[in-house]
Amino acid sequence: MFVVTMHSLSSTERRHNLTNLTGERYDVLVIGGGVTGAGVALDAAARGYRVALVEKIDFASGTSSKSTKLVHGGIRYLPNFDFALVHEALVERGILLQNAPFLVSPLGFVLPIYEGDRHPVGMPFTTPKGIGLGLFLDIGLWMYDALAGRRNIRLHRHLRRKGVLKLAPTLVPEGLKDGYMYYDGQTNDVRLTLALIRTAAQFGATITNYTEVTSFISEHGRVTGVNVHDRLGDQQLTVHARHIVNATGIFAEEVEELTGTEPLVRIEPSKGVHLVLSREDLKLGDAAIVLPETEDKRILFIVPWESRAIFGTTDTGTGDLDHPTASKEDIAYLLKYLNRYLTVKLTEENIISTYTGYRPLVSPRRPGRSTAKVSRTHAVLQSPSGLVTIVGGKLTTYRRMAQDTVDVLNHRDGSPVVHPTQSLPLQGSAGWPFVQRELEKQGSALGLSHQTIAHLGKSYGAESLAILDLISGDPSLAQLLIDDLPYIRAEVVYATCYEMAVTPYDVLARRTSITLEDHQRGLGVVDEVAALMAKELQWTPEQQKSLVDAFCRAMDRQIAAEKIEV
Repeated sequence: MFVVTMHSLSSTERRHNLTNLTGERYDVLVIGGGVTGAGVALDAAARGYRVALVEKIDFASGTSSKSTKLVHGGIRYLPNFDFALVHEALVERGILLQNAPFLVSPLGFVLPIYEGDRHPVGMPFTTPKGIGLGLFLDIGLWMYDALAGRRNIRLHRHLRRKGVLKLAPTLVPEGLKDGYMYYDGQTNDVRLTLALIRTAAQFGATITNYTEVTSFISEHGRVTGVNVHDRLGDQQLTVHARHIVNATGIFAEEVEELTGTEPLVRIEPSKGVHLVLSREDLKLGDAAIVLPETEDKRILFIVPWESRAIFGTTDTGTGDLDHPTASKEDIAYLLKYLNRYLTVKLTEENIISTYTGYRPLVSPRRPGRSTAKVSRTHAVLQSPSGLVTIVGGKLTTYRRMAQDTVDVLNHRDGSPVVHPTQSLPLQGSAGWPFVQRELEKQGSALGLSHQTIAHLGKSYGAESLAILDLISGDPSLAQLLIDDLPYIRAEVVYATCYEMAVTPYDVLARRTSITLEDHQRGLGVVDEVAALMAKELQWTPEQQKSLVDAFCRAMDRQIAAEKIEV
């Protein structure tokens, strides 16, 4: 059997890490366990720094689990002439395809062109009756291909009207002229964040979730540590570090205020809402569809996601940052354009779930400017207190954001600047082509379906063999959690033993995507999940019931906010 060496992030490891946090002085402390914070922790650890990371809730519990699940350059930034941003994102897309081949895969996008289009993909200009806009789009897509350089996935191509409808048969045929097929990448944002966390741990990083920074410790006006509240054990910890990095996304301004200095950054959160729908309802094939134009000059994506489809996103103002929800207006906005461009007519009853996140945009210089027009560039800022804050950016560029952040630390220390993560495979990537064949062979022998085997490979890569080992020891773990989804019981045990999942919500909302993909949002399976976790974590019946009740309350709140029946 092919053997995979793993670093366990169990509850026992979490307790050990909490002890280490108070007993050691670190070179770098990262605040924030989203994709950017995880990327900073990995980059710093790979450069030889002694690293700790603390996250106030769970890994990827904020914006990092609320994306469109794309690794892309962003075609809508081309009309704004953000060529540097697009180039940077396309390079990072190529690096991710190289470093995490099981997690990131190429995806084709059908971009239809209709008569009467005036501002497709957010073009800031138009032409009389839209004549010639197709040519401008073609030029833009050639630029998109060229900006990717040698890392380009595949050249875009023109599609005749018949070709567009063959790839996207539910598009409204009336007024359809022609279209294009271009290529970007797709990923599971939470699994990507967890792969970064696990890889950083392999490089020696001390990592904990449910540990919230409550205040900073300063000496001579410079931050030298933080006070942390362990939210699970209800204990206070003190952590010391030479460098402290604020990678808290939409909460960056709030965290910087804890230093007692005026924040250098002003975050303008932009709400992005997505709908999760059935691929069958949409008759969606293997290609994503771009809805090219909205009245507010946005573009919307319909993206295949296993048996489901993701549709979004909005770009509007702020709200409750801790509990983002989709409003009735958000849902109506998305359904309006879905039904405008597709022949299938969907209603709220067709929505499986919604999810909402906030993009941490740096405030524009001109107040009142639409957040849809704010670029996703990032900035590394150094406070007079010594705190380093990384803000802006997007999922695709997390690695470059982390690299730029750790470069600042290298310059502070006067140490050589190296960039190890440019060619550093993430955990699960080692020997992937061979492991993929082994996974198919062993998975079939254990009676797993093709869908489950494919899901395990795309989610865990080489580490999926460890899940098969769990099944070999207990065949009941091969059972599906939900009949029409590929998740199995072994994943619950794996998440608890290797991925620091400590609540049912961690498993159902982040280690898996059951709360998004399941019509019942996981409410029908939470008791089974909690029972599996209780066996590993030695919960008392009272603890188990309390955690189940907490999950049910959270789901009920979300459903009530959406006012969608389940």
